[in-house]
Amino acid sequence: MSTIIRTEQQDSSSTEALPPVIRARQLQLDGKRGRIYGPVDLDLEPGSLTLITGRAGSGKTSLLLTLVGRMKPNRGSDLTVLGRQLPARARGVQHRSAAVGVHGLDDLDEEVTVGATVREREAWLSPWYRLVRTPTDARIAQICAPVFGDVPAPTAKMLVHQLDEADNLLLRIALAMMSSPELIVVDDIDSLHDTDGRRRVWECLHGIADAGVTVVVSAAGAGELGRLGWATLPNHVALPTHAIG
Repeated sequence: MSTIIRTEQQDSSSTEALPPVIRARQLQLDGKRGRIYGPVDLDLEPGSLTLITGRAGSGKTSLLLTLVGRMKPNRGSDLTVLGRQLPARARGVQHRSAAVGVHGLDDLDEEVTVGATVREREAWLSPWYRLVRTPTDARIAQICAPVFGDVPAPTAKMLVHQLDEADNLLLRIALAMMSSPELIVVDDIDSLHDTDGRRRVWECLHGIADAGVTVVVSAAGAGELGRLGWATLPNHVALPTHAIG
């Protein structure tokens, strides 16, 4: 029997006339060893914040990558993201979304400076003919401000390995936001060991969602959400663990 997983919808009074950013029906993925995730049903509204939880082996990372067009679900899955049917129109979704915190996808070189890291991202997003210089501290602060909030942004000469876990993840989010995505997924937020650091990241993601970007986050559990003190909690999707582990 199919497992139907639904979200607890946020107040959508300002976006009720808009189609969902993500609509999934019977979304699932199988691998050589069996079921990875699903079936999953989702309706996620523009500017919503959603938490996907599950133990190791529940397919959280694979589901996030599917939602941003970087993994193909099983044939027969019905998935529309940002108005595009997946996987047929994956390239369009990839250009309008971002994935953060996925091992091997957006890892930062810890031996280079923050300035060099930001410059590389700006060069990637710029036309080939544009000369991109190493950014100043002021430019980095400008890029990081929507993500870091009142916390001082790293300086251009700081090495990436000098950042704590939360600042490293916040920098990765800031780099992702430079492409103005409409959808961003953040994997494994509870890998941050420091409670205050996780709270800072949650507040950042809450602000990004309030600005209209749809945010989907994964974690092992949802226990700390009630301690955030928010009037409205994120949508919550709980994935079961399948036998393949």
